[in-house]
Amino acid sequence: MLRLTAIALVFASPAFAAAEGKPFFSLYNTDLIVLMAFIIFVGILIYFKVHEKVAGLLDNRAVSIEAELDEARRLREEALALHASFERKQAEVKDDAARIVEKARMDAQLVAEQTKAEIEASIIRRLKAAEDQIASAEANALREVRDRAVSVAIAAAGDVLAKQMTASRRDELVQVGIKAAQDRLH
Repeated sequence: MLRLTAIALVFASPAFAAAEGKPFFSLYNTDLIVLMAFIIFVGILIYFKVHEKVAGLLDNRAVSIEAELDEARRLREEALALHASFERKQAEVKDDAARIVEKARMDAQLVAEQTKAEIEASIIRRLKAAEDQIASAEANALREVRDRAVSVAIAAAGDVLAKQMTASRRDELVQVGIKAAQDRLH
């Protein structure tokens, strides 16, 4: 191979360039020398099967590029699927959040209504207790007034009886009281 390359270089050198007035098929014609060098070069490439090696490298490169494109397509599809999954999950989370907020709002309203009902019941109980206390105080006041009136009436009656009472009348009442006590005890 080196020999052929060296020979091609010698024949393709400018020293063999065609001089004026020389025939076309002489070594002085540069076009002929370049043509021969090119043919020898192509022959060397064919002899060492460089075209097959280049084609093999290109085929390998094409296969690797195709594999990379397939991998890129697969990754793109996975990314799209993952994106769609995230969008679905985001929609589900939004729905869940809306349901949670609505439930919290309903629970808060229910608690507010229960608290209002409890406060109203407490107010009613306190009013009832106050009314009961007022009624009890009125009853106590009436009883005290009656007791005081009875005491005053007894005292007044005692004073009146004491002024009207005679000794004989007193003895007679004592005898009636003793007899009534004996009748009740026996």
